[in-house]
Amino acid sequence: MKPLRDFLELIKFEHTIFALPFAYLGMLIAANGLPTWHQFLWITIAMAAARTVAMGFNRIADRYIDARNPRTANRPLVSGKISLRTAWFGTILAALILIMAAAQLGRLPLILLPGAFLFLIGYSYTKRFTWLTHFLLGFTDGLAPVGAWVAVRSSLFHISDLPAWLLLGIVTFWIGGFDLIYACQDVEYDLQDGLQSIPARFGINIALYLSIIAHLISVILLICLGVFLQYGLPYWIGLFITVVLFIWEHNLVKPDDLSHIDLAFFNINSYISVTLFAAVLGALYIR
Repeated sequence: MKPLRDFLELIKFEHTIFALPFAYLGMLIAANGLPTWHQFLWITIAMAAARTVAMGFNRIADRYIDARNPRTANRPLVSGKISLRTAWFGTILAALILIMAAAQLGRLPLILLPGAFLFLIGYSYTKRFTWLTHFLLGFTDGLAPVGAWVAVRSSLFHISDLPAWLLLGIVTFWIGGFDLIYACQDVEYDLQDGLQSIPARFGINIALYLSIIAHLISVILLICLGVFLQYGLPYWIGLFITVVLFIWEHNLVKPDDLSHIDLAFFNINSYISVTLFAAVLGALYIR
């Protein structure tokens, strides 16, 4: 059991519960309410497995980089608390579970799965060659609601599938904006290692400014989603709370004071995901 506990610590499995609302947004909207129990179960398993693949591979790919950064030097794979073999085993097992979940959800999810794997694994290398890495991470996270949509609707390229694409944009800029803030604390080490990031390339001031723009785009897309789906008051109340949370986040982090980044990145991100989930659920059932 200890290798399992160490692997779960490596990938911060407890954060999966805060990532699930990404997929559940796509699931609820696609089903126009609650999906079948079969869909709910396998979407949940797929989301957890996908995040495990992404986090596990990222820790493996970045282990030497993490070792040179004091902020990440105590991660289990760097400190030796978990072996490389165990990390690979857990990551590959999660990939197999993801394939099984996609097969359970239908033909189209299975067909699109190789593309999802490309981003789940490939994201870890993007910081080595492009400062757009933040938005590629956001795009990868944005595949969660798209995948859930496809699992329920078995469709993605019809005009009625527009909400799935709006969700992709919402999450891309939402998470990309969060990652811009988070990356500000690693500027010195990114420069030393030749890694690409917007804070390292253009400075912390510009990174924080672009984060505001990214979150503004997310809000605009959320408005478009609500209008397209003709959602009622619960959705707009949730969107208002989301805007307040975004403002709170950006007031917490200043170019000369990055001490509240963890609160801004982890806590507020979780509050927003739960708020939007509740807003969509309320809009679907309170007409």
